[in-house]
Amino acid sequence: MASLKDIKRKVTAVQKTKQITRAMNMVAASKFKSAQLRMENFRPYAGKFMDVLNSVALRVDSSSHPLLAVRDPKKIRVICMTSDRGLCGGFNTNLIKATEKFIKEKTKEGKEVGLINVGRKGRDFFRKKANIVAQKTDVLSKFDMTLAVSIADEVITPFVKEEYDELYLIYNQFMNVSVQKPSVVRLFPLPSIGQEADVEGDKRLDYTYEPSDEVLLHKLLPMYVHVLVYRALLETSAGENGARMAAMDNATSNCEELISSLTLKMNKARQAAITAELMDIVGGTEALAKG
Repeated sequence: MASLKDIKRKVTAVQKTKQITRAMNMVAASKFKSAQLRMENFRPYAGKFMDVLNSVALRVDSSSHPLLAVRDPKKIRVICMTSDRGLCGGFNTNLIKATEKFIKEKTKEGKEVGLINVGRKGRDFFRKKANIVAQKTDVLSKFDMTLAVSIADEVITPFVKEEYDELYLIYNQFMNVSVQKPSVVRLFPLPSIGQEADVEGDKRLDYTYEPSDEVLLHKLLPMYVHVLVYRALLETSAGENGARMAAMDNATSNCEELISSLTLKMNKARQAAITAELMDIVGGTEALAKG
C-alpha cells in the first residue's frame, strides 16, 4: 500500500487538475454558446442563398461557367478542417480518420491527391503522411467571412486554370454537443446547381433579375463557395467547443471519482498508521509492566 504522504500528494494533484478541467469547461461553454448562435443564424441564410442560386441557374446555360466544368478527375484536392487545439475528445481523431480513409481510397483509384489543411491538428498529423499543398493554422479562435473568402479564392483560381479536377471539403457537421459527424462534400465541380430536383415546387418563383441571369450566376457561384466554406467553419467552431465542453465535463467527473477513491485509500492508510502506533504503545506498555 502507498504511504499516506504519497496518497495526499496524489489527492492534491488531482484536485488541481479538477480545477483546470472545470475552468476549461466553463470557457468552452461560453465560446460554444457564441459559436452555436452564429452557426444557427447563418444556416437560414445559406439555405435561402441556395434557393436563389438554383433559381438563377435554371434559367441559364449553367455549363458555360468554369466552376461547373466536369473533367476526368485525375488530380484531386481535399480541404480538411480540424481544430487548432486539442482536449476536445474524439473531435479531431474522427475527422482525421475520415480524411485518411478518403485519401487512401482515391489514391488506390490512381488519383493524385493534394491536401489543404485548415487547423493545426490536421496539419500536424498529415505533415509527413500526405501531399500538403496549402495550410492555414491558428485562425479558428476568431474568424469571419474574410477567412472563408480567403480559403475559397485560393482554390477557385487553380481549378479554373485546370491545375486540378475535383475539390472536396471534409469537416465535422455539428449535430449536438456530444455528436459531430464527419461530412464529405464535393465543392468542384458543382453538379447540383441548376437541377430541377434542387428547387421545391413552391419555391420555383419567377424572379426578375438585374443584371442579367448569366451575369448574376457568374457572381453568385464564387459566393456559393464562400458560403459553403464559411458554414463549414462555423460548424467546426461550434463542434470543437461543444466537444471540448463535453470532454472537460467528463474529465471533471473522473477527477471527482478519483479524489473519492484516493480519499478512501488515504483514510484507510491513516487508520492503519494509527492502529500501528497504538499497537506499538500497547506493546511497549506491556513490556514495561512485565519488566
